[in-house]
Amino acid sequence: LLLSLATGLMVFGLIGSSIAWLMTSTDPIVNVFTYGDIQIKLEETTGDRYKMTPGATLEKDPKITVLADSENCWLFVKIDESAVEKLSDYIDYSVADGWTALNGVPGVYYREVDSSDQDVSFGVLADDQVTVKGSVTKEMLEKLNTANYPTLTFTGYAVQRDATIAEIDTAAEAWALVSNP
Repeated sequence: LLLSLATGLMVFGLIGSSIAWLMTSTDPIVNVFTYGDIQIKLEETTGDRYKMTPGATLEKDPKITVLADSENCWLFVKIDESAVEKLSDYIDYSVADGWTALNGVPGVYYREVDSSDQDVSFGVLADDQVTVKGSVTKEMLEKLNTANYPTLTFTGYAVQRDATIAEIDTAAEAWALVSNP
């Protein structure tokens, strides 16, 4: 009986070890978390010094470019005019189409820009020009010097625009992040 039992265990062991279990597995899925980015540049090809002649139109072409592969963004341009000699006494200009004045923030304009695989440029001034007022007199010009020349300064800003982030749902909320970082 003992011999039969030992033979049976040996046969069962041989059969059991030859049974193949069906198994499978998947390839792993690797999740990589990178970051989004916004890259902008502000350029002007017409220079930064101009001689004022009453009634003259001066070429001035500041452009803000959102670089390729940047995230959706709120794009801002801040236009600062000199205070010592008020620029508005000397120069007229208009902001280019597509920009919207930000309510309650003088000199700040914005637009919504969608992500693109190409650089996207936006002119700041209508027709890329400013006009010296015809009412500018020789006396007004003679009192100017390096300490009080009228100036026009442009600064570009961009803030990500994402409907899933409640803090930056509007241009005003995005600007608040720029002005109060």
